[in-house]
Amino acid sequence: MRHILKIHRSLQDPIPDSAHEFTIENFDPNLHKQEWLDLNNKIFDGHPDQGNWAIEDLENRIAEPWFDAQGFFIAVEGGHIVGFCWTKIHHDLVHQEPTGELYVVGVDPEFIGQGIGKAVSIAAMNYLLNKGIKDAMLYVDADNQKGSALYTSLGFN
Repeated sequence: MRHILKIHRSLQDPIPDSAHEFTIENFDPNLHKQEWLDLNNKIFDGHPDQGNWAIEDLENRIAEPWFDAQGFFIAVEGGHIVGFCWTKIHHDLVHQEPTGELYVVGVDPEFIGQGIGKAVSIAAMNYLLNKGIKDAMLYVDADNQKGSALYTSLGFN
């Protein structure tokens, strides 16, 4: 049975920095849709929620009122997307301030271990903080050891 953790961190606490050699850009639906989709499906092959997306799945998310390309970060190396972090801001919480979510984080398996996930996640957290968001959260499969280690290193618990 699948076990999903919901973990949090305050964006008021210091956000780490990350030195890296690649470029971080904002996702542009007009330029990046198909390449992002291909990478997403490669990273999340067999995943019950994030894997095996069709272009319509991506376009449906882009059409959502919460979608903001300025909060969708891609890491580019050699002209190709090698990682990403897509944010979502929850404005619909009753009796709570808006919360930022690291909606999906992914790194090309050929580039794991180079700090890409950390760098795009830091860019995402800084974006949320600059939007006035005080708290961030994300969901991670309990058996995703690499993801959990990344998020712990970023202050999520």
